[in-house]
Amino acid sequence: MQTQVWGSLLGVVLGGGLSYLAQLTTARQMSRAEDARHAAQLAEARRAEQLALVREFIGLAQEGIFLASARDSVPDWEAAGTPEWRAAARSVNERIWACERMIKVLFTQELFERAWTYASAVDHVLWRLPDEAAAEGPMWDRLTGPETEFLEAVRTEFG
Repeated sequence: MQTQVWGSLLGVVLGGGLSYLAQLTTARQMSRAEDARHAAQLAEARRAEQLALVREFIGLAQEGIFLASARDSVPDWEAAGTPEWRAAARSVNERIWACERMIKVLFTQELFERAWTYASAVDHVLWRLPDEAAAEGPMWDRLTGPETEFLEAVRTEFG
């Protein structure tokens, strides 16, 4: 009889231990799965933020190029630089440089350097003087290289 009691007690202890191990293993697996899901959500949110930033940067660069092109295409360069044009150019310039700084925060150093070079080229063609424009030639010569390098770096960054 006493053997049966000890056998039953041993069975209860062994069954309880196995049940505890099963619950512990399940809890660990659920925790790992939750951590992986959270990491994936965070990565997706970061990627969406990065994509929006690149889209904004490219749009601002295009806006700056459009303003520079509008000014370069008129015969009287000085008259084209109206207060409205200057305000628009200043606004674009401030926004593109702010965007470039955010690229430094969210992307690799290589992409940041490409963005800086491209923003510098846009800034240059936006504010260059007529004698600089005549000496340098078309603004596209100044922009094509930095733009291509930036877009290639973006493509590499996003895979």
